[in-house]
Amino acid sequence: MARSDLLISLVRAGATGDREMLKSTTEALMADERAKNHHILADRLQRALNAVAVTPPTSSTHVSQVGKDTILESQPRQRLEDLILPMPVAQQIRQLVEEQHRADLLRAHGMQPRHRVLLSGPPGNGKTSVAEAIAEALSVQFFTVRYDALVGSFLGETNTRLARLFDYARTVPCVLFFDEFDAIGKERGDSHETGEIKRVVSFLLMQIDQLPSYVVTVAATNHAELLDRAVWRRFQLRLALPQPSRDVLAAFLDRQLEAWPEKAGMSATALATKLGHISFAEAREFCQTVRRRHILSLANMSLRDILREQVELWSTRTAPEETYGPRPGKTASSTEQS
Repeated sequence: MARSDLLISLVRAGATGDREMLKSTTEALMADERAKNHHILADRLQRALNAVAVTPPTSSTHVSQVGKDTILESQPRQRLEDLILPMPVAQQIRQLVEEQHRADLLRAHGMQPRHRVLLSGPPGNGKTSVAEAIAEALSVQFFTVRYDALVGSFLGETNTRLARLFDYARTVPCVLFFDEFDAIGKERGDSHETGEIKRVVSFLLMQIDQLPSYVVTVAATNHAELLDRAVWRRFQLRLALPQPSRDVLAAFLDRQLEAWPEKAGMSATALATKLGHISFAEAREFCQTVRRRHILSLANMSLRDILREQVELWSTRTAPEETYGPRPGKTASSTEQS
């Protein structure tokens, strides 16, 4: 974040009585000064921060609290160690986490940790879980953007709410998660989109550029081809989470079966073969369905029998391609392979 932006943020924090923004901005200034070997000034800033008590103004509903309405705060529970990720993805996520943990060392050498991640791939394959796991690994808050509260019907209303959203995100180290990012980061060259959408995308990209490095922005999309071309440049990590192969799905199912109170009577590899080409989310839902039926049976049926029954029912399910047909530009065989 530029020094001029930090100074402006510091003035806003003092004017609104925002203790969290004041603390984070001052710490960023201190890190900048220490990187320049201005340790005396950095120590004076630290003492000033410790000595000053900030009292919120009496008329308090400040901007950051208004921005809070556009996000959903949740406690991250997913852990990176529990996720089955492609090796390049897992390695790069671990590198990002290390850079965030050792950000002071990077800043001392005039560099910032990476903090913008774009995840793409079909639904149900771990994009939200990865974003949540990053927040858990960094021990920071997990903010999910609420598009229903963000997008307005009047001219300029969405940009105003976006500004408040990013102002609030700057007040605390966090992971800011944009699910289905293509809903707001659409290609501006699309002739079917209105001028208002194009202005929103331009403003969104500008705000993402100005976020400090202690705010990790994670965007997820099922339709990467719909994203504006300028969006790709904003993200330092661009990672793909594809549909799991049969071997990967078997490894995931093996973890699920190990947690069952009885033997499944079927290997994870055999079960993966019977379930076919599905996502992690579908596989988890299948396993949970088996456990639900076992619990409700009050031990009158074995897990082995229930699993066999549910596999037979699974084979009768309707797939999206059977309902809507292959997507435009795809043959039936290419749809099955994907």
